[in-house]
This record gives sequence, C-alpha cells and structure tokens, in this order.
Amino acid sequence: MRLHRLDITAFGPFGGFQTVDFDELSSAGLFLLHGPTGAGKTSVLDAVCYALYGSVPGVRQSGQGLGLRSDHAEVGTRTEVRLELTVAGRRLELTRQPPWARPKKRGAGSTPATRHRAGCASTTRAQAPGRTSAAPTRRSARRSPSCSA
Repeated sequence: MRLHRLDITAFGPFGGFQTVDFDELSSAGLFLLHGPTGAGKTSVLDAVCYALYGSVPGVRQSGQGLGLRSDHAEVGTRTEVRLELTVAGRRLELTRQPPWARPKKRGAGSTPATRHRAGCASTTRAQAPGRTSAAPTRRSARRSPSCSA
C-alpha cells in the first residue's frame, strides 16, 4: 500500500482544509512526521486510519464521529477525510464524512447532518491501471459498518 495524498477538512485539530502530499514527502524515499506536542502528528495518522477503516485507534475512538470534528471549524464546514492511495496496483480514493451537527436552515440551533441513515458516508473511487487522469472507473457510496450508531 502506498499513500499519495491526504485531504483533511474540519478533522481533529485542523479547523480548515489541510493537504498532506505523501508523494512529495517521500520523493527521497523516507519521511518523518515531526513537530512539537499538539502539532497534529497523531491526528494525521488518525485521519489515515479513519479513511481506511472508518475508526481511529485506541481511546480516541469513543464517540466516533462527533468527537472527530474539529472544535476550530466554522459552523457550516462539513468534516471530511479523503485519502488517495495505491493498493495492489489499483489507485483508489477513499472519502469518509463522519456525522456532524449542521446549523438549521430555518430557525436557531443545529440538526444532525447525514447522508445515510447510519450517520456517515463512505465513498471509494477506483482508477483503471495505466490511466493518468483523475476520472474514476468505478464509484461506490456505501454505509460504513463502523458508522452504525
């Protein structure tokens, strides 16, 4: 498995949109996640785990979904993790959106925003071998088993 790109929106400590380009980082063959305490190193790994498995490891997994949303995000920003990777020669794009409370369209307060009954969305896009364009050959949206709350 090779990671190519990670896009994080309103996830963990990242209130806005952040991109990690693993292809650029690994151009020398090896890279290191380094930074002071609280810089977001573990959150980057959590985002990769969430994109792959629909959950984060360890004690951080309690409340899977609402607990993953950044406290620093704008009220109307949807929490999303998108990971591009290659597995067994197939390039994939995985997108997960945990449940979140969006502002009501009318009136005050918030309401649960979900795409599926279970409360989160998972999308996989596969690219045909040898294709250089970003156009997917297959797209499937499904409920993640870990989202059944």
